[in-house]
Amino acid sequence: MTIVTGKAEARRKLQSDRSGVLREVWEHRADYAYVLPAIAVMLVVIAYPIYYTIELSFFNTPPGLQLRDKIFVGFNNYTAILTSQVFWQVTLNTLIWTFVSTFFSFVLGFAAALALHRDFIGRGVLRAILIIPWVISAVAASYIWKWIYHSDFGIIGAILVGLGWADRPPNFIDSVSTVLPSLIVVNIWREFPFAMIMLMAGLQTVPDQLLRAAKVDGANAWQRFWHVTFPHLRNVSTVTILLLAVANFNSFIIPWIMTGGGPSNASHIWITHIYELAFGRQRWGVASAYSVLLFLILMTLGYFYVRALSGNERKDGSA
Repeated sequence: MTIVTGKAEARRKLQSDRSGVLREVWEHRADYAYVLPAIAVMLVVIAYPIYYTIELSFFNTPPGLQLRDKIFVGFNNYTAILTSQVFWQVTLNTLIWTFVSTFFSFVLGFAAALALHRDFIGRGVLRAILIIPWVISAVAASYIWKWIYHSDFGIIGAILVGLGWADRPPNFIDSVSTVLPSLIVVNIWREFPFAMIMLMAGLQTVPDQLLRAAKVDGANAWQRFWHVTFPHLRNVSTVTILLLAVANFNSFIIPWIMTGGGPSNASHIWITHIYELAFGRQRWGVASAYSVLLFLILMTLGYFYVRALSGNERKDGSA
């Protein structure tokens, strides 16, 4: 009897919540009318491509076949992906690329933010210099680093040979063993200024009164950082790490321009492999299946990002 009563109460509560939502929508119908054109545009440019990509992932699209003549194959594309050796190699490359780039970009950005938070002569000039990698075009940066890494004309190889540390210039991006670490270095160089800016903004929120009080109580520099500064940076650090992870997981320009995924798929990550499958081999069905899997992963990261932002807003509101 208790269980039946509880279910009835839960049903009434759900119906009440639904009626409350509908009532709220009706009361604010004029406000929703203003955003209706924007919603319509979003449905056209976002919702429909997502739907069509999901639909296309269940079809086989041979290169010599037009899209309207595609062949329904069910989950065969997903099965082919998960049983492919290239898939696991690309997935491992993507995980290494994302984790290492995110970790070191955040650590270097954190260190730079702490250093630039102090007052010293030339701090403004140094800030401007460190922001340059982030503000310049990713395409331009990729071509510049491609020449820096060049095995015949690259400046790094010339310096190593000139100092006698190498007999011949190393093959940074032409070797299977060194291409991915070389690209990660470029990605970290370009992304750490973003983490630096985010954390510098977070450092402005640390109350000076707490730091001075901790210093008066005898806390050393490390204790002041760990017990006062770091707790105030926890929220902005979470948001920064999630943004870096999403950007790295979906990164395309640097690996594609510098290597095109080679040599031997050693620098392919998910997004470049999807591009090659779709526009290089014209395997639209398999590329769509890859895209659906990538979409689910990015949606998961986006969920945690929204949760982090919502948590920050609740804390700010309660404060």
